[in-house]
This record gives sequence, C-alpha cells and structure tokens, in this order.
Amino acid sequence: SLCFLALTSSFGLAQNSDDYNKNEFYVGYSNQQIDNGTDNTFNGFEGAYVRNFSRYVGVKANFSAAYKNDTFTTSAVQPIRETKQSIYNILGGIQIKDNASNKRLQPFAHLLVGVGNNRVNTNCPTCTIPDFKTSSTGIAGAFGGGLDIKLSDKVNCRAIQIDYNPMRV
Repeated sequence: SLCFLALTSSFGLAQNSDDYNKNEFYVGYSNQQIDNGTDNTFNGFEGAYVRNFSRYVGVKANFSAAYKNDTFTTSAVQPIRETKQSIYNILGGIQIKDNASNKRLQPFAHLLVGVGNNRVNTNCPTCTIPDFKTSSTGIAGAFGGGLDIKLSDKVNCRAIQIDYNPMRV
C-alpha cells in the first residue's frame, strides 16, 4: 500500500507562503486502451511537472510510456511468435486547477499537445520469417482531467485521472 501511494502521489511544493502551490510533481501508474477492434490494453507509467503561475492556471510538462507484450502461435505448425509494443508521449500545455493550499479536494483539467511514438517489435527465434521492427512518430495530445486529494501540506493523492489521447502517426 505504501509503494502504491508513493507511486500515485502528486507532490505540491510551495516555495513561499502564498495561498497556492507553485510547483507540482506527479508519478503514477498508467493504463491505456487502444481502440482498434482488438484487446489492446497497455500498462505503464506517467510523470508530470506543473508550474503554477496563479492559483488557477499552470503550465504542464508530461511524459508517459506504456507497454504490451503478446505471445501467440500463428497456426498449428508455426512456432510461437512474440510481439512487443510500446507507446511514448511527450506533451506540454495548460492545466486548470484550484491550487489553494487549504483545499482538500482539487479537481483539475488539462489540454496538452506534443509528440507521440509507437513501436512494434515482432520476434520469432525459430521462424524462417525475419523479425519485424517498426517505429512511427507524429503529433499527439491529451485532453482530460482528474481529482487530487490533499493528504498533507506537501502531498496529494491522485484519486483518478482520465484522458483522451489521440495520436496521428
């Protein structure tokens, strides 16, 4: 439980006695669902830094990585094939949140744009077909929000975050 809390905490560190937190750091678990008609559930992590310029508006930098590994047979006579897939996002934008230091519940919304990268690596050690590797990079975004719950003056717990993350690669 302690490790889970540490990995999903959002740290708000106030630099002086203003009525809002100037800096926020976040590291947590990420589950991404890809909509392409098959079961594409990716698991990974997300990290973010927010510099708040007022009580309500901050600039956010975000990095996320998610991974999926599959092992399958292509037919009864074909050997096992392994596929490793990964998704990376480097995004930046605006976060809207009431960062008052006395608020226990702090809902937020953000609008982020940047670069996304998809990688696929297919490997079959005993096949006559060669291994296949591909990587695609293009524009990406994240539009969504969530809820932080204040645990102490310097530590918040991110209760939930939901984003729509379109990528054009």
